[in-house]
Amino acid sequence: MLMYHVYCVDEGGRKVYHTLLRLMESPEIPLIVLTIIKIWKVNAKYSEALAQECLEWIKMITNENIDVSGDMDNFFETLKDGTLLCRLVNAIEPGSVKKINEGKLAFKCMENINNFLQTSRKMGVPEQETFQTVDLWERQNLNAVVTCLQSLGRKMAKYGKPTIGPKEAEKNERHFTEEQLKAGNAIISLQYGSNKGATQSGINFGNTRHM
Repeated sequence: MLMYHVYCVDEGGRKVYHTLLRLMESPEIPLIVLTIIKIWKVNAKYSEALAQECLEWIKMITNENIDVSGDMDNFFETLKDGTLLCRLVNAIEPGSVKKINEGKLAFKCMENINNFLQTSRKMGVPEQETFQTVDLWERQNLNAVVTCLQSLGRKMAKYGKPTIGPKEAEKNERHFTEEQLKAGNAIISLQYGSNKGATQSGINFGNTRHM
């Protein structure tokens, strides 16, 4: 089996490296090209500025001494085993993740990532703003990881923690008494009643006017 290291140049002129595996004498070259294009399109959405904002926020919440550079390599290496992500949610709400796996075995790291994702959902991150475990562990979609962290950061006001990104709109719930609801229904009934028996008598719009 051959291992190919390929790169694409994104909109900022940066080289984005990827690793592809294929069998020797594979006839599936078009499929490999399509895979490269797909990966490039995903990574083209990645924002170093937003990634750095996420890492700075994580450092602020956890007090961990981490490199907050937003480049893809550092972002991936900092978060890939899931331990920092678990410490993040535990710093937000102690005991959220009961056990953090410190080993480097793949299934242990992926378990960390999955525990973080489950806790993020409980903290209010909508499903469409989470990511798949392999998006981080296999570096398939780091932009989705950024999106998830940004979403989690916007939920922190209710936990008394620093937030990131734009402030989320608060629900404006209104509660009415039974008397107010009855009064409202009465007004609606009167409005409908005022139109009963209405005719077009006296309306000459469009008719010929006789002089």
